[in-house]
Amino acid sequence: MQWILPAWRELQIRCPVKLCSISSERHGRAMNEFLNELLDEIGDQRSHPLTGLLDAVTLFIRDYEEERFSSQTCEPAAVLRFLMDQQGLEESDLRAFFDSPEQAFDACNGVVPISARQARMLAKELGVTAAMFQ
Repeated sequence: MQWILPAWRELQIRCPVKLCSISSERHGRAMNEFLNELLDEIGDQRSHPLTGLLDAVTLFIRDYEEERFSSQTCEPAAVLRFLMDQQGLEESDLRAFFDSPEQAFDACNGVVPISARQARMLAKELGVTAAMFQ
């Protein structure tokens, strides 16, 4: 494994956030900011070279939020429905975030996945992190 050490050190130096389990609220905010930068860069491109990094950052955030809020992992559609209920929103209020009314309905019911772009927009609207929808 010695061959990977120089690349790992270089990544840690250049990365705007420490790539490890989140240890504080400040680190969590920085990781969320980095996640948003990755989402801006990657968008909906599943084959983007940074997709693996996005997955890792998403897992760090998910683990931190699960520990912090002592909640069980929920399906993205269940999280979306819960937040809509908490904020008094109807499915029609979220249609602007989807390509069609049918896609909004399907996303709310877990029939289709929520894309990275949609997750980011929904997170901003609903006041949560995009990782909650991934």
